[in-house]
Amino acid sequence: MRNKNLNIYKLIISILFCYSSAFSESVAKIIKAEGVVYIKRLGMQTYSEVAQIGGSINNGDAIKVGDYGFAAVIFIDDRSVVKIKPNSQFEFMDTKNTRSLNIEFGTILNKIEKENRNKTFRVVSPVSVASVKGTEFAAMINPSGVDQFIGKEGLFDVFNSVSGQTVSVGPGQKALSGSSGSLMQAPASPSEYPQDPEIENVLDDSKPPSERNESSKSIDETQTIESIQEQNKNQDSSIEDNDNGTNNESSRDQNSSNDAKPDSKPSTPKKPFGMGLGIGSATIDEVLYNQIALRPEINIAGVGIGLDLVVYMDNEGNVREDEWDFKNDPDLIYDKILFIRFGEKSSPFWAKYGSIENMTLGQGGLMKGYSNMMEFPTVRRVGVNTGFNVGPIGGELFLSNIKDFSRGGTIMGLRAQYKVSDALPITIGLNYISDANMFSSMKDKDGDSFPDVFDDFPLDSSLWNDTDGDGWPDPGHGSTVPDSLIDIDSDGDNLVDTMDDSITLKARPFSINDNKAAVSAWSFDISYPIISSDLLSLSIYTEFNSLLFPEVVTTNVNEDTLFYRPKRSGAGMTLPGIRSKLFGLLDISFEYRSVKGSYVPQFFDQAYDLNRVISMSQGTKTTIMTKDMSIFSDYDDNWTSSGLYGSANMNLFGLVSFNASYASMVADTVEYNSFNSVLTLNTDNIPKLSAANAFYRRNNDKDPFDFKNPSENTVMGYRVGYEMSKGVSLIWEYSEFYRDNGTGVLEPVKQTKVETAFSF
Repeated sequence: MRNKNLNIYKLIISILFCYSSAFSESVAKIIKAEGVVYIKRLGMQTYSEVAQIGGSINNGDAIKVGDYGFAAVIFIDDRSVVKIKPNSQFEFMDTKNTRSLNIEFGTILNKIEKENRNKTFRVVSPVSVASVKGTEFAAMINPSGVDQFIGKEGLFDVFNSVSGQTVSVGPGQKALSGSSGSLMQAPASPSEYPQDPEIENVLDDSKPPSERNESSKSIDETQTIESIQEQNKNQDSSIEDNDNGTNNESSRDQNSSNDAKPDSKPSTPKKPFGMGLGIGSATIDEVLYNQIALRPEINIAGVGIGLDLVVYMDNEGNVREDEWDFKNDPDLIYDKILFIRFGEKSSPFWAKYGSIENMTLGQGGLMKGYSNMMEFPTVRRVGVNTGFNVGPIGGELFLSNIKDFSRGGTIMGLRAQYKVSDALPITIGLNYISDANMFSSMKDKDGDSFPDVFDDFPLDSSLWNDTDGDGWPDPGHGSTVPDSLIDIDSDGDNLVDTMDDSITLKARPFSINDNKAAVSAWSFDISYPIISSDLLSLSIYTEFNSLLFPEVVTTNVNEDTLFYRPKRSGAGMTLPGIRSKLFGLLDISFEYRSVKGSYVPQFFDQAYDLNRVISMSQGTKTTIMTKDMSIFSDYDDNWTSSGLYGSANMNLFGLVSFNASYASMVADTVEYNSFNSVLTLNTDNIPKLSAANAFYRRNNDKDPFDFKNPSENTVMGYRVGYEMSKGVSLIWEYSEFYRDNGTGVLEPVKQTKVETAFSF
């Protein structure tokens, strides 16, 4: 029975893995992978996937080879081969007319076939571009800024992107291209050509065992190529896209209605004990670890406790202690508590600590469906949500992340409500929401107050600027840096700083401590139940909302990090709003909304943490924008719009539930539409299926149904559970959202989690 369940487990993983990657574009195959070789899939932030022989390379993927590694890939269409020497890192990028290897550093040997080619092959470095149509050559890219290209067969051109010069390189010749703009052609001796890894013993027994990949095996290259060709005959494309991400937890409670109120019926009693088990890999500080996560959940006497106990181990079985070093970092205890919950929102007193999902205040005009779990576990936020109900008076407090207090503040929400009487059941509510510092969401790994996007040393709190990018800090741009570690040629012009009168260095980076961008909001709402019965209920409501964005100017003006946000404000009115429940099956609501100035409904939505601040790079300059700047850039505070909002929550006899909402706001020149949906199956009567739901959300877009062109406000995903045996389920969670890659281009961020859940 155990073996049978294990086989089922493997089968499900394989099916779901193939399905989730079905739209990847495979351009090459890995034919050799020895030692330290990692893949970074398009849209991912780290090199988290171990390269495997026969694995696919998709358009936009990147490969990294460590000190004792070696890899070789073959392009599927023309059989060109690229061999990658140790200490190399580059990205594959195909367009209609070109095939580029965007290399950051390292050595590669290229054998580019002339036949069956319809694209120009290029090797692109920060300094140079080598273009070929068919030849064999080596490229050696040095981080110091001097590139070497050596020809073995055929001709190719080398272009220096600084000076604009071009030279041709033939067999037995080389080109030297420098970051200063220098470019020269010279003879090359046979000994200068890098040793071919085909006859080189890449991994010998003297290398450290920790740097070896014991699972990788050398195979005959010819045999591998033949097998790939045969595989291409049998299928049009090979698909293999493993993001090795981890899904956010926000989808767990997506079956709950966004319109739920404190007087809603209590949820189904929780099981006294549950256990989630997550096994996979994670890359931390560019090191690959095996991950084991235990997530027990305990429910006793109205109190629920969920823990997140994660252990990271390297290839030698050594446990990473940073996550458990409570002595030096007592705040780590926050990361172990997923949530602590007491009572329900209908209880006299209730509270929840940790994960906050589907957070709505009032009628939802300001905050609806917010979740602090969108980037979990990469970013661990610790929230607070508590409140009370005493007679006709109720109150609620919400904090998105108490960790942000040390970074200038967090998202805070307050609500107070009063019910006039049972004879006149009018409920009056007052809400206040503030984000004390939108910049607090910017990642700062070393905690030096300089966000990673501006910090040249994101893992060292004592350093921050490196003007020439050689890995040595600028003089005067660090904290207590010894003279022996300071760059003596900080601008990289080959002149020692003491002899250089024209030296220009980066200014002090943008600091979270010196700059704050806040937003505050408040709302007032009134609701009245017209009909209240088991068959039909009908209520009307109205709500007034206001948003205020104070002016922000960078304290330390720096052309690379200049930030300015003008003062903005706006308001919105819902009048009327109608909500009804029919036969216990369908909940519907309709609103007429009127908006003036810089206001959009549900500004604090589910994706708020993802787009609080957006960074974009243009050349050497980096620009940042807060969410309001991206939304309201096309109009001022005199802009007005109006439109309709509707939502429907349907439950068909306990078999399936569907929640959806749509809003359309129209002005003279601008139209914003929003759509949110959740589909949930009741798996109680479905054999072997323990969970099944899917969601799609897209707010404040021109066309939320344009599925081919997603935006930064798009969030989608699903959760499926397969019951392997009684009390044991295999859970597959997947989510996808989109982020600007820093150049104005949106890239998908795919998060996948597979875990085994135990229930007792």
